[in-house]
Amino acid sequence: MERTYSTSAFKTKELILVALFTALSAVGAFIRIPLPMIPFSMQNLFTTLSGLLLGSYLGSVAVALYVILGLIGLPIFTQGGGIGYVLKPSFGYLLGFILGAWITGKLRERASKNDFKSILLANAAGMASIYVIGVGYYYVLSTFLLGQPLGAKVLLVNFVLMTLPGDVVKCFVVTALGKKLLPVLK
Repeated sequence: MERTYSTSAFKTKELILVALFTALSAVGAFIRIPLPMIPFSMQNLFTTLSGLLLGSYLGSVAVALYVILGLIGLPIFTQGGGIGYVLKPSFGYLLGFILGAWITGKLRERASKNDFKSILLANAAGMASIYVIGVGYYYVLSTFLLGQPLGAKVLLVNFVLMTLPGDVVKCFVVTALGKKLLPVLK
């Protein structure tokens, strides 16, 4: 049964889990492999896990809180923090993390059972939304604001093909973790 939320209806357990996944998202920014155009980090592992375990609402709240904390100046993004981060072409991925957590959570909530396939599909859909928002934002900002248009080949190679194998692995890791942790959190 899906729970409805009002601004004062959070339970202590929910507040702790939101804070935990906000912190894990920040930690994930610093577990990274530098790539030429955009760093490959573990953020999306934790943001996807947030949606999977906390559900669409609390998962996206946890990730949105992470983004807000970074925008107000805490250096918790892969390249720092502050409001000026919205002008970085990679900021779209941060927005994608919020949507990705929501989509992952919503699909898991609507699934008739928490089997491996259902969880994996929810994770993959959440990850796909991160790519759509992230690559789209990167393209628009680079082309129209920075005046440095990127071709489809550059976008595909640098922002999809270079990171996709690792993100597929992350989907399976999140699925395995979710399969073990979902019964514990219920």
